[in-house]
Amino acid sequence: MRKTNDTLYIGGRNPVREALMAGQIEALFVKMGETDKKLNELIREAEKRDIPVINIKEQLLFALCDNINHQGVVAQLPSYEYASLEDILDNAEPDPILVLLDGVEDVRNLGAIVRTAECAGITAVLIPKHKSAKITAAAIKTAAGAFSYFPVCQIGNIRQTLVNLKEKGFWVVGADMDGDSIYETDLKGPLVIVMGGEGKGIKPLTKKMCDFMAAIPMKGKVSSLNVSVAAALFIYEAIRQRK
Repeated sequence: MRKTNDTLYIGGRNPVREALMAGQIEALFVKMGETDKKLNELIREAEKRDIPVINIKEQLLFALCDNINHQGVVAQLPSYEYASLEDILDNAEPDPILVLLDGVEDVRNLGAIVRTAECAGITAVLIPKHKSAKITAAAIKTAAGAFSYFPVCQIGNIRQTLVNLKEKGFWVVGADMDGDSIYETDLKGPLVIVMGGEGKGIKPLTKKMCDFMAAIPMKGKVSSLNVSVAAALFIYEAIRQRK
């Protein structure tokens, strides 16, 4: 595991509850004067685990969690621990599926993709160390607790990472509008799904590393999908083909 340098604060009752049950919370901050059944359950669970519960003013809650909708509660987490890709692959089930994000910068898209990946049961999401969305309070809230259970690996050079994965038997498919239909593309076997950044797509150097490109058929007047929606379709088509 590799840790980020920053302490994380997450807001929202469901993300806080998931992190609490996963044993990841260091302190709980509650809106002063706020009280209801679900919030009291969170407080009791924190106290049972000897986690400090601190009442503070609402403006301070917003300041802690980047002004997201905190629903009256914010949790302090230790710095996020990225998973080791080597360890993940050593313990992966047959025909693993990885999703590599090439230039995705919106933290909410990152959170949505991790949420889908966790729900679908794929192996891991890979994000570059530079020029990529980081794991923030907004990403964690969008993922609705998925970061508490799902491995995210931070990688260095994308090209070298793909070279290493190919040597391990992975095929690399890039999501691109000029590719063949995903429904006519073989997505079975060990697979890396490469998703490009918002409005830019996959970078040219990364495209050269892809074994083939695949596209989601579009019949409407809008020519593209949000990257998190597109990633979900690729993930579930790969899973469908395995069954």
